[in-house]
Amino acid sequence: MSRAQDGDRGAYQTLLIEVMALVRRFARRRLRQADWQDEVVQETLLSIHRDRHTYDPQRPFLPWMYAIARHRLLEFAEKQRRRCRNEIAGDDVLEEVVSEAMIAESGARVGFVRQALALLSLKQREIIQLLKFEGLSVAEISRRTGLSQSSVKVTAHRGYKSLRRLILEAGL
Repeated sequence: MSRAQDGDRGAYQTLLIEVMALVRRFARRRLRQADWQDEVVQETLLSIHRDRHTYDPQRPFLPWMYAIARHRLLEFAEKQRRRCRNEIAGDDVLEEVVSEAMIAESGARVGFVRQALALLSLKQREIIQLLKFEGLSVAEISRRTGLSQSSVKVTAHRGYKSLRRLILEAGL
C-alpha cells in the first residue's frame, strides 16, 4: 500500500487483487448469499481506493483493511435489515388484499386483480404470478429466472406496491 500511495500502479493493482481475495473470504464467512458478499467486497474496495490516502505506512495494513471491511459489512447489514423490515411490513398488507381479491366469490374482483397485474411490468407480473398463482418460493423463482433472491423480493415488493395503488384507486 505504501508503494501504491507513492504512485506505483503495478503495486496498486497487485494490492487490489490480493485485498479482493482477503475481503471475499471475510465476507463469505459472514454472509450466505453470494450477491451480498459481492456487494460488501465491492463497497470495501471502493472505500479502500477512496480512502487510501488515510493509510499510515508506519502501521500494519491488514488491521486497517479489515476495519474498513467490517465497517462496510455492518453498513450493509443495517441496510438489509431496514429493507427487510420495510418490505415485510408493506407486503403483508398487500398480500392480504391480493389474496382476498383472488379468493373472493366475486368474479369482478378477481378479474380486476388480473387486469391490474396486466398493467405491471413484465418482470413484476411474472414474479407475482410465480409467487401467488403458482406458489413457487423465492429460491425457486431465483433459480428459474436467474435473478438473485434479493432481486426477486424487491421486484415482488415493487409489484405489490403498484397493485396496492391500483386496487385502492379502484376502491376495491
